[in-house]
This record gives sequence, structure tokens and C-alpha cells, in this order.
Amino acid sequence: MKYRGRMRTSTLNDRQIMPTDFRRWAEARRQFAQGKDRQKIDMLKESIEANGLEEPILLCIEPRWRDIYVSDGHHRAIAVLELELPRFPFHWHWIRWASVHIEHEPFPYELLEH
Repeated sequence: MKYRGRMRTSTLNDRQIMPTDFRRWAEARRQFAQGKDRQKIDMLKESIEANGLEEPILLCIEPRWRDIYVSDGHHRAIAVLELELPRFPFHWHWIRWASVHIEHEPFPYELLEH
């Protein structure tokens, strides 16, 4: 069974869990501030408020540097941040060359401390 954890939302920052496609979370927020991206976030927020976050955010760890990124779920992450939820559900994996294999083992929380 895939490991499903719950992470403090405050870890979604530019030091602990970073966005994959953006240098900083502020850049991701600016990119998603309008148009279809904004609509998607607003719809996610409504859904999360009604039912909780149903699809976990996917985190990945770069094995060499041990950096942690959002691999899938940037819109969900921004919705969680905007709602100021205390925690969010997640799955995780190590970055591998050819494919994503979601881990079954507990997340290495100690990596958040570096």
C-alpha cells in the first residue's frame, strides 16, 4: 500500500518543500493568479472546504541533495495555502530517471530539518 502521510502546510515554503516548476512559491502564486489556473484553484478550494483534500499532493525527494519538491499538485498546494489548512495529505517518491514509484515506506521527515 502506498504511504499516505499528513504534512504541516507551513512546510510548503521556499526552504523545506519547494515548487518543482518555479523558483519560489510567490512565483507559482503569481502564475496561477488569473485565468483558468485561478478558476481551478477556486474550484479546488470549494471542494476542499466541502470534502477535504481528496487527492493527496505528490512530493518528491532529489536523492543527491535531499531537496523536497511538490511533484504533482501545485494548484492543490496553493489552494491549501490560501485556505490556511493546518495539514495536507501527501504521497511521496524519490526522483528517478524514467518513472515515478510512489513509496510504501514512511516519509523521511528528518529531511525537513536541513
